[in-house]
Amino acid sequence: MWVNPEEVLLANALWITERANPYFILQRRKGHAGDGGGGGGLAGLLVGTLDVVLDSSARVAPYRILYQTPDSLVYWTIACGGSRKEITEHWEWLEQNLLQTLSIFENENDITTFVRGKIQGIIAEYNKINDVKEDDDTEKFKEAIVKFHRLFGMPEEEKLVNYYSCSYWKGKVPRQGWMYLSINHLCFYSFLMGREAKLVIRWVDITQLEKNATLLLPDVIQVSTRSSEHFFSVFLNINETFKLMEQLANIAMRQLLDNEGFEQDRSLPKLKRKSPKKVSALKRDLDARAKSERYRALFRLPKDEKLDGHTDCTLWTPFNKMHILGQMFVSTNYICFTSKEENLCSLIIPLREVTIVEKADSSSVLPSPLSISTRNRMTFLFANLRDRDFLVQRISDFLQQTTSKIYSDKEFAGSYNSSDDEVYSRPSSLLSSSPQRSTSSDADGERQFNLNGNSVPTATQTLMTMYRRRSPEEFNPKLAKEFLKEQAWKIHFAEYGQGICMYRTEKTRELVLKGVPESMRGELWLLLSGAINEKATHPGYYEDLVEKSMGKYNLATEEIERDLHRSLPEHPAFQNEMGIAALRRVLTAYAFRNPNIGYCQAMNIVTSVLLLYAKEEEAFWLLVALCERMLPDYYNTRVVGALVDQGVFEELARDYVPQLYDCMQDLGVISTISLSWFLTLFLSVMPFESAVVVVDCFFYEGIKVIFQLALAVLDANVDKLLNCKDDGEAMTVLGRYLDSVTNKDSTLPPIPHLHSLLSDDVEPYPEVDIFRLIRTSYEKFGTIRADLIEQMRFKQRLKVIQTLEDTTKRNVVRTIVTETSFTIDELEELYALFKAEHLTSCYWGGSSNALDRHDPSLPYLEQYRIDFEQFKGMFVLLFPWACGTHSDVLASRLFQLLDENGDSLINFREFVSGLSAACHGDLTEKLKLLYKMHVLPEPSSDQDEPDSAFEATQYFFEDITPECTHVVGLDSRSKHSVDDGFVTVSLKPDRGTDLLFSMFPLLLVQQLLVDLSTLISCHLGFREESKFSRKS
Repeated sequence: MWVNPEEVLLANALWITERANPYFILQRRKGHAGDGGGGGGLAGLLVGTLDVVLDSSARVAPYRILYQTPDSLVYWTIACGGSRKEITEHWEWLEQNLLQTLSIFENENDITTFVRGKIQGIIAEYNKINDVKEDDDTEKFKEAIVKFHRLFGMPEEEKLVNYYSCSYWKGKVPRQGWMYLSINHLCFYSFLMGREAKLVIRWVDITQLEKNATLLLPDVIQVSTRSSEHFFSVFLNINETFKLMEQLANIAMRQLLDNEGFEQDRSLPKLKRKSPKKVSALKRDLDARAKSERYRALFRLPKDEKLDGHTDCTLWTPFNKMHILGQMFVSTNYICFTSKEENLCSLIIPLREVTIVEKADSSSVLPSPLSISTRNRMTFLFANLRDRDFLVQRISDFLQQTTSKIYSDKEFAGSYNSSDDEVYSRPSSLLSSSPQRSTSSDADGERQFNLNGNSVPTATQTLMTMYRRRSPEEFNPKLAKEFLKEQAWKIHFAEYGQGICMYRTEKTRELVLKGVPESMRGELWLLLSGAINEKATHPGYYEDLVEKSMGKYNLATEEIERDLHRSLPEHPAFQNEMGIAALRRVLTAYAFRNPNIGYCQAMNIVTSVLLLYAKEEEAFWLLVALCERMLPDYYNTRVVGALVDQGVFEELARDYVPQLYDCMQDLGVISTISLSWFLTLFLSVMPFESAVVVVDCFFYEGIKVIFQLALAVLDANVDKLLNCKDDGEAMTVLGRYLDSVTNKDSTLPPIPHLHSLLSDDVEPYPEVDIFRLIRTSYEKFGTIRADLIEQMRFKQRLKVIQTLEDTTKRNVVRTIVTETSFTIDELEELYALFKAEHLTSCYWGGSSNALDRHDPSLPYLEQYRIDFEQFKGMFVLLFPWACGTHSDVLASRLFQLLDENGDSLINFREFVSGLSAACHGDLTEKLKLLYKMHVLPEPSSDQDEPDSAFEATQYFFEDITPECTHVVGLDSRSKHSVDDGFVTVSLKPDRGTDLLFSMFPLLLVQQLLVDLSTLISCHLGFREESKFSRKS
């Protein structure tokens, strides 16, 4: 291929000149055998090894053409090639089109300028014709892409992300080479002294990915699949490499889980500036994506928020009169801050709340300050900003976008005022940030919804407010303590701010751990979970969703109806139609919002508690935050997230309560308790008034609170659990302990709990205070960090998803094994191949949408489907009839036959049924299948034609008797009519059978002849004479 001219100082170093003229030289790399040439000997081995170690492009492009003027010592590379044919075409073009022209020039500089311009023009024209788009990749990385595709035979659709120098341990010998990481594959290539090592692993096949340390090698990356283990070492930057491998493996697991290809990730915005690092634009995009994920998790922001950048700065905190060192994060819709010291201070400022962004005067005490004011009259002062002018401009641009969006959504008239970058302001009449604000236009009292055909009232208040039952003593010490809690929070709001923009400090955490007042619980849940942001940016979304889901029925709505009256039935709010209707609307609306999850048991329990403390729309957005951000994948059809965290909990139990771990593993208790505890956030195993305190802490701290609390429960029962003889006894111990967890500060009357109702005559367990239990969990297990949990989750996610895939495969094989003639091992291999073909089409494209080919609601046997293009490839690979020039026609007819519902897709059951008949069917079954394929496109209406495959079979065998076994040999006249590889078999002079057998490929007819000869040997024969013709 033509390349942009580059200078070469030593033209003959490690290269052999094969052709030359006054201006151009064609060279071959030493050691390259050439097309039919001899080997390179020891020198060739050394050169090949050197090319691989030094990452030279000569390994995949061993031919090149140099340009040189007669009086110059500088050469220019203008073309390279992977084969002699390719480079010869370029050489001949140069001789025919340029050589004569160059002799006209008198000045060598003019000749050089002309040649360079001509080559660059050829490249530009090629890019224009082939629609090659410019990108941010460096020339060095583009060479690596070419090597990657040629070395491993990858199609152009397979995108290389990055490549690293490392050693691969093949046996006990390390092979120095290069690791190539693409979107769907991990590849390695090495060439040392004539020995080539090549490895290709699909990310979806990886079951374990770990970074380990040994005595000999301090850093080793271990990659495990179902059948092998691979070790890589001697990385220049092992942390960067491993993080990228983790990210790509996560993308692959998401593909297995949700059947999503990488199309979504390619839409990441391209960077505007050239990066000095020699990495791909895709790698930089993936890095930005990883940073955005961490940013969203840190500040509980919506899933579509993308980080624009971050910078070090200080924040002036008026509550303690200090400048706190930390980082400012700026994204499309938010400005956030977090202190360097953990939990010292954090801040979230939605741009929808910002009114003024102003550069204040610098001083020695306060260099480069930036002031940001919000509509609730709070002003935040940042300082020590490196590039304040650029930051103000970026924030101003985002503010303009936010303002336009709000005005568009609300249909406001007017315009915003903007000055230069010194001050940016806008009207303050937009939506308020107060969590107590309601964006709905409901009238006081009730509002009517008509969900599923029933007219039911919707209360504007929380269910707890409407159905709260006071204790007999209206004023008692508990109420007094509740009042003090409310006052403490009000004082906190006055000092640190109220609403989404408040300062979040260690004091906020202490107040949450001491208990949230009943009257403020819904407001604080919205605030701490981040659900308030999604609610504020989607006005009217919930109402529209409820209206659209009216009268719609599916599997999710059926399950919801079945579980409605099982959701907190002991509470009076769910003993009447209003509470049940609200729960139905929220669950149904979410099922229609997220069909991938739909509805899962345990969602009803959690949602019923949310409805007690939050209004209906607020409860919906809390459920969204819970299912999609805070407990990812917990409530999908296979509860993958809960299984992942179950594995994490097992690892934590091994590390923090080792004396109990072996016992719990033997009893199998951890897997039983963790699902019920985590899925319902302890709401189903603790008394209600105690469990809501756990939910308070969860919305503030996240999943680490659940892990801490679960470990604390185990730790408190170590002695009793060690004495348990079976899992039932262990579950009883833990159940009685959790039943005894009380909330002495609760002003609610006690609500009967399921476990307490089932208690026996055993002496009751001593009461355990919920606040003391939570404090103990922080004291003993508070060192568990969120980033550690994420690392453990990645490790467990690989294991869980691959285990589920293996279970699915076994279930599919067990279901279909009785329907086919294949063995279990053959079916497992076919299923793996079928699914691999499906996944390949997801990331390399196909003629149909990948989402259309996967329907999780169907049985596992029918979920994955392939289109004709995929089937054609598998037909050539597996079917015995895939030969001759008509294999595409046969594949098309067979595909139409197997596609029973006519959706141009076939599932695994249909695929196996066709393959089984072709490979293991007897002569009768094969004839039936071929006849069906023949008459499928245009069934004949001629009465003389057979009406079914059964009649066709009878047609062939109805006259079979042992009286005649005469077979006529080859007709010499047919020798000239067999060029297409097909034969003509005539059993009866009938046009239907002539057409049928004219389709038989030679190999199939030979197989049929073997079958017929078997019948003949059993004294069977045909009365009619048969004529066969085949290739001479």
